[in-house]
Amino acid sequence: MSYEVNGVTIEHDEEGYITNLSEWSEDLAKVIAGVEEVEMGDEHWAVVNFLREYYEEYQIAPAVRVLIKAIKKKLGPEVGNNKYMYELFPYGPAKQACKIAGLPKPTGCV
Repeated sequence: MSYEVNGVTIEHDEEGYITNLSEWSEDLAKVIAGVEEVEMGDEHWAVVNFLREYYEEYQIAPAVRVLIKAIKKKLGPEVGNNKYMYELFPYGPAKQACKIAGLPKPTGCV
């Protein structure tokens, strides 16, 4: 299973998470977002970029509670709340946003 980005094939697992994290790019994020039916706006990119920074620092993709708490701290309560995050990523802010950010499936997500 794979995504096609600018003529390059990028492998992913059965759930759509890329298998080689170093192959991530913004173009790939747009392709994954398209598959996930997420229209990427500035708010989405803010979450995706936050997740990538978080992963770089802690080497783990945060579960949804940790994600929302950390985003609330960094981006403010109008972004860092369940309702808003589910509006951005209807299939689960942690799972869907991590997939688009090219990160592994968050721990604690089923």
